[in-house]
Amino acid sequence: MRHLQRQGATGGVAAAVDPRIRLLAAGVLLALVVSSTGALFPWIVAAFCLPAALVQGMGVRTLLVRLLHPLFIAAVVLILKSCMGAGSAVELFRLGSFAVAFHADGFQAGLVIAARIMGAVSVAVLLGQVATFTETMAALAWLRVPRALVEVTLFAWRSLFMLYDDAATVYTAQKNRLGYCGLRRGLRSFGTMAGMLVIRAFDNSDAMTTAMTQRGYDGSLPLLRGARLSMAQVAGLVVFAVVATAAWSVQNWPR
Repeated sequence: MRHLQRQGATGGVAAAVDPRIRLLAAGVLLALVVSSTGALFPWIVAAFCLPAALVQGMGVRTLLVRLLHPLFIAAVVLILKSCMGAGSAVELFRLGSFAVAFHADGFQAGLVIAARIMGAVSVAVLLGQVATFTETMAALAWLRVPRALVEVTLFAWRSLFMLYDDAATVYTAQKNRLGYCGLRRGLRSFGTMAGMLVIRAFDNSDAMTTAMTQRGYDGSLPLLRGARLSMAQVAGLVVFAVVATAAWSVQNWPR
């Protein structure tokens, strides 16, 4: 189960910080980024979070892959907003009755939205690197997110990776037996694999239920029972929130 191993390196300072503090700090940054009325603060957050993710052990290739879709969405939003606006416009080209114009006010609004997207994604990327999925779920349970939702999410997360491993095993076996040489044979092999995965999913869920019952599962996962937070870490979170809010207010404070 290589997919269930620890996600990312959480060494150094991040390892000493409680996962609940990390989640709360990320929540503060997300709130400030989303509520920012300018593009400067979100880009500052991105400039801090992305190098921090690399320092924590994330590979450059992995980081670029995770930023690919948000960058595409930000670029599309910027282009669309640049073509819309109420102020003066510069016509770029015309094709018959169809014209595309550049609006400076729309471009500025697009820059702010793109900055918010990249800032928020950067916070999520860093949080995913310094906290494992189970730590994040435990922190959410401590924050009074419905326990049933958290536990179902944990079980679904584990089952998805088990299903992925089973699918990879079956696909490799079929491919080694020329199961995908030709469209007709490939469709037949795919249908067989889908049926086998459904059966294995039921078998895995039954085996997991039996194993948990034998280990004393009473409807509540022990990992969701968090210890008390230390006052030093709470104070550090307060200082972080104050500093971040002060940096946010420099750009967003009404003038």
